Amino acid sequence: QVQLVESGGGFVQPGGSLRLSCVASGRTLQSLSMGWFRQGPGREREIVGAIRWNSGSPYYANSVKGRFTISRDRAKNTMYLQMNNLQLEDTALYYCAATPRGIIFSELPRLSNYDSWGQGTQVTVSS
Repeated sequence: QVQLVESGGGFVQPGGSLRLSCVASGRTLQSLSMGWFRQGPGREREIVGAIRWNSGSPYYANSVKGRFTISRDRAKNTMYLQMNNLQLEDTALYYCAATPRGIIFSELPRLSNYDSWGQGTQVTVSS
């Protein structure tokens, strides 16, 4: 099973930026489909964005399209989430998730498709 460790969360004002990192161990990135999820106060965990093992275009939730970008550095076995123009509603605990199983694009948002989860990193957007 792959182990995932997130970092990069913090406190930021509206309009600011953060970059989250997710380091994977146990498997290489090219064998994993991976995603970023978040859970805000009083809310269910939801998809932020995801990418399949063979890359292709990432999936993004409508709420973050044009503001967030997923990328991967295979040499570092790390996935990133660049978050720009952060808004109050982006406040949440952000999780990295992964699975070695192939996932079709339309299934990337489904939480149950992911086998491994990190502990999460907190992002707080406040003025």
